[in-house]
Amino acid sequence: MHEVKIPDYIVERVVERRGKVHIHDDLDPAKTALLVVDLQNAFMVEEHAAAFVPGCVDIVPNVNRLAEAVRATGGKVFWIRNTITDESREAWSHWFAMTGHDAERAAQRQANMVEGAVGHELYPELVVKPEDETVLKHRFSALIQGSSDLHERLQAAGIETVIVTGTVTSVCCESTARDAMMLNYKTIMVSDGNAAMTDAEHNAALTAFYATFGDVMDTESLIDTVQANVTQAAAQ
Repeated sequence: MHEVKIPDYIVERVVERRGKVHIHDDLDPAKTALLVVDLQNAFMVEEHAAAFVPGCVDIVPNVNRLAEAVRATGGKVFWIRNTITDESREAWSHWFAMTGHDAERAAQRQANMVEGAVGHELYPELVVKPEDETVLKHRFSALIQGSSDLHERLQAAGIETVIVTGTVTSVCCESTARDAMMLNYKTIMVSDGNAAMTDAEHNAALTAFYATFGDVMDTESLIDTVQANVTQAAAQ
């Protein structure tokens, strides 16, 4: 698990601007979605890895706990899978060119992320329920134009708040989280529910996101928040 550290001066700046440490600590659980980004074998099982991120396995229990809490309090869970297709190779050709100097290795990476490949499948220890939804995305961000239909699904479900977990913190997770905020979702990244290659990269992404784009909370705080708001609503 990453050692999380957002600099004190960033926290102070955020509090000065927003008035409190956690701006999204009063969310509506029934209008909340958990986005689980790219927790697939291709990032988590070394023999099937397109880009192996060892710390991914450590966050699985927290992701499962969050998914259970979100479902139990009326929200929705979306399992987002990075997916390579012939169309995405063409439409996103500059990215593939940047990572293709070793043709054999590039071909292997791409093959692991094609729908139907073992690498494309979700990590088997993740608890997926029938009411959950699966989203296939074709860019780092699941919400940028041309990547997926996630935004339309969130809108159809009446979602106002999204909680972002998965890998890599500084790539697909942060990209999705930033775009979510730009699309007017209240957005929270989970400090112990995202994974990067190093603590430094993880913390840099969380710090940049927290400073401007949204909130950063840990698993325990988020579960307490959604459960407390359900209890409060039931008492009214």
